[in-house]
Amino acid sequence: MPVNADALPGTAAPGDPSPPPGLVVVGHFDQPAGYAVHRPRGSDSWLFTWTTGGHGRLHQGGIEARAGVGDLVVLAPGVRHGYGVGPGAGHWRFWWAHCQARPSWTSWLRPYDAGDGMYVVTPVPGALHGRVEAAFGRMLADARWTGSGAPPGPTPADDRVAVAHGSAARELALCSLEEVVLLTTAAARTPTDSSGVDERVRRAQESMAADPGFPHTVRSLARSVALSPSRFAHLFTRQLGQSPMRALREARLGHAARLLESTDLSVERVAAASGFASPFHFNRVFRERHGIPPGAYRAEMRAAITVPKGAQSAERP
Repeated sequence: MPVNADALPGTAAPGDPSPPPGLVVVGHFDQPAGYAVHRPRGSDSWLFTWTTGGHGRLHQGGIEARAGVGDLVVLAPGVRHGYGVGPGAGHWRFWWAHCQARPSWTSWLRPYDAGDGMYVVTPVPGALHGRVEAAFGRMLADARWTGSGAPPGPTPADDRVAVAHGSAARELALCSLEEVVLLTTAAARTPTDSSGVDERVRRAQESMAADPGFPHTVRSLARSVALSPSRFAHLFTRQLGQSPMRALREARLGHAARLLESTDLSVERVAAASGFASPFHFNRVFRERHGIPPGAYRAEMRAAITVPKGAQSAERP
């Protein structure tokens, strides 16, 4: 049955079903104390919330989270959930979106997995809040595009809802939401504790992480931090407990795993893009690291997006 914004409630009410799967729906609400929604069977789609004022409380399965300003809270489908204005708060102002998540988003959200299909992305630096809100504003505008002429410009974010019709409007809206997910998950991730690590070792680590497919060598890494190869290798191994080349291999395996999760590149191209000399070598070390070959890993990760952690035992429609 076709659904448009006029057919949706101005705000979700207890017992209201979530939007049907396959739709991209985005909205902005500012709700007073007492507002709450409960879905005993969960949702058929993913729910993304970004708080801009007051605070909310969300629960998914047996997990609860407080959503304050600048927090992205994501609920996977298929698990009973509820949300509303947080205790003691006068209101909760927030952006929200229902959609089917793109496969690439799972790897970005995974570090923030709170359990039962809930992902709590916090803290997001204040410098990014404006850009995240602007992305939601574009999502709301693009969802209204008819496919002819220019997409409408963002409008003031009062209480409103939009449903994306047509493939172009849906993809544009999802691109804006992808920007939100990427910005928040990249910026909120707590850096590895580097206390006591030499600045030159840290810079070499950052070079590997930024471009793991580059043909780094001990000599090139040492030169980039103004050390001799022998001094660099000794310092790196002493401080981090593994050699530079072992650390590079781990960075390349992590990069390869992200490509398998988020792209349809062949295993051979993933191997090349991650800096491995041959697909055979890549397959061998990937299996050693993850216990399964690259193709099976991709299939397993793609399946995980439709059956999130905790969903197997949840109530279903």
